[in-house]
Amino acid sequence: MKIILTKDIEKLGAAGSVVNVKDGYARNYLVPKDYAILATKHNLTKVEAIMKVAEVERLERDNQLKAFAAKIDGTELSFIRKVDENEHLFGSVSDADIVTALAEKDIDVHKSTIKIDKPLKELGEFDVEVVLGHQITASLKVKIDKE
Repeated sequence: MKIILTKDIEKLGAAGSVVNVKDGYARNYLVPKDYAILATKHNLTKVEAIMKVAEVERLERDNQLKAFAAKIDGTELSFIRKVDENEHLFGSVSDADIVTALAEKDIDVHKSTIKIDKPLKELGEFDVEVVLGHQITASLKVKIDKE
């Protein structure tokens, strides 16, 4: 089924794009949630207007995310953990721990935005990246000390 996207949808396309999707996906999800409209002759004349509205919304969202990234940048988080005789942590500091510590500072992010390769299992300072949107990132410092 041919549809016109009214909102940017990751892995599908940008607003104003004419795409082919399965009928059920369009009928049951995209159209009822106003993410898309059917690609009729009448609706195809609205593509330019949809693209302009989407560009304004995209700029607004990017500005909000950049302001939020500025709030996160430079934030320092400290964790106290038990260590063994070789100074290795019992347990680790994970993305969920970082999200909880940020929430205590009134910064709400989802744990999927925290980019660490693996949980932190050593003492020291680490730079952690927070990916907020398309090419909008912030970095914070995580310091792990022994108990």
